[in-house]
Amino acid sequence: MAAAPRLSHLLETSLYVEDLDRAERFYREVLGLESFLRDDRMSALGLPGDAVLLLFAKRGSISPTPTEGGGDIPPHDGDGHLHLCLAIPVGELESWSAHLAAHAVPIESRITWPRGGTSLYVRDPDGHCLELATPGLWPSW
Repeated sequence: MAAAPRLSHLLETSLYVEDLDRAERFYREVLGLESFLRDDRMSALGLPGDAVLLLFAKRGSISPTPTEGGGDIPPHDGDGHLHLCLAIPVGELESWSAHLAAHAVPIESRITWPRGGTSLYVRDPDGHCLELATPGLWPSW
């Protein structure tokens, strides 16, 4: 069997939220993400490295979504407390701790990994588990 064709990088990932305005505000104000697109069912926010975080209103995409270019985006939805990890430079760890405290976002856990990286775990307004990780978490980071 032939090897799979090459992938470039992760382009989008998504979380499903109860209150789209509240979630978008958190990701813009606390994490500093840029808003690219917003409608009644979703918000697209820019992540460093050309990736995009899509925040979908829960149950807002359970039917196909027609596009201007023809074709439909297939239905999708999610539930539960999901996980998202964002990479941060090692020198920014304490700045992030202070920044989160200034926004009244408690650090739920702080872990130093065997490879030397450190992770801070917090929750977004929907209870999703967000990890901010320095290099040393994975062989690739």
